[in-house]
Amino acid sequence: MIDKSQVSILVVDDEEDIRDVLEIALMDIGYTVLLAENGEKAFEIFKSKRPQIVITDIKMPVMDGIELLRQIKRENPATEVLMITGHGDMDLTIRSLKHEAMDFITKPVNVDILEIAVEKAVEKIVSGQKLLEYTQKLELLILEKSKLADHLSGLGLMMGTISHNIKGLLTNLDGGLYVARSGLKNNNNKTIEEGMDLLGQSVDRIKKMIMDVLLYSKERKLNRTVIETKGFVSQIKKMMELKLKKTNIIFNCNYTHCPETMFVDEEFIMAALVNILDNAIDACRSDMQKKDHAIEFEILRKTDQLVIQIYDNGCGMDSQTKEKIFNLFFSSKSTKGTGFGLYISNSIIKQHGGFIHVTSIKEKETLFKIILPDEI
Repeated sequence: MIDKSQVSILVVDDEEDIRDVLEIALMDIGYTVLLAENGEKAFEIFKSKRPQIVITDIKMPVMDGIELLRQIKRENPATEVLMITGHGDMDLTIRSLKHEAMDFITKPVNVDILEIAVEKAVEKIVSGQKLLEYTQKLELLILEKSKLADHLSGLGLMMGTISHNIKGLLTNLDGGLYVARSGLKNNNNKTIEEGMDLLGQSVDRIKKMIMDVLLYSKERKLNRTVIETKGFVSQIKKMMELKLKKTNIIFNCNYTHCPETMFVDEEFIMAALVNILDNAIDACRSDMQKKDHAIEFEILRKTDQLVIQIYDNGCGMDSQTKEKIFNLFFSSKSTKGTGFGLYISNSIIKQHGGFIHVTSIKEKETLFKIILPDEI
């Protein structure tokens, strides 16, 4: 049941008696009524009050009903307009139809006919609103279905990429196991250690691959909490020192401008940063031109933003590679990369309402600057 008091009707006629009669009749039925004596005044009221229905005489001074109809339809096509016309105004009737008038009421106005015409207009408005709601829901369903299809397609491609990488990892595991067994057989501690290192590297890559798959395959809402920043950075420092233990890569953490707290999903942000840091490690390992390599990490607060900077002086990248690094399945590491680590990092940062800015010079350095909204 429609609440008629929620439906406003603008009545436009240059004759005061007709306006009064229509106002009384419509208010008795339960509608909210607005009045105007000409088209110009009516359009001003229409723009400010936004009535759902307009009932207007065709022949009026200042601005006639047809011009008012044109302007109303241009302003809001969903408004229903009923035209009051005299007998023999066929030309004006046709012109009104061309400008999408809904119906006509002939003079003298019959209250019963008026009520029926207004009810039809209300029904049409309600039907239009329902159709719009259904259309929006349908568009949403289509969008969700399309996203699901893309996601499933991505998972399929991911499985293909992973199966290819797993073959290489299994070969590395076999190699590490063979070296370790040889060391045990010959009681050679150095060989055992080399074998264990190979096994450890392979296990780390498997763990990272599994985490990337879990992050990509299952969407979850952010669980933001206020975390202590220095403790968070300390976790990263310990993790990086373990990873870089047997390399010539130095890891520097700058605590100088470190904010006290951050409001983030700690697990997700950690995963995003680990992927970028792993990328920095790979860049340093791939660089054969420099002897000394370093990775620098810093979190600072700038006005209403948190800035996380990850710098490395590794192999850098050209502009073409830089443009593609956040694309799903793009990897510049041949068989060693899965192509979704940085894609996942970028997705997590975007989910936090932030973005990543990358600058890089080929064979020299790379800087990842992660910008997050400071919401504390």
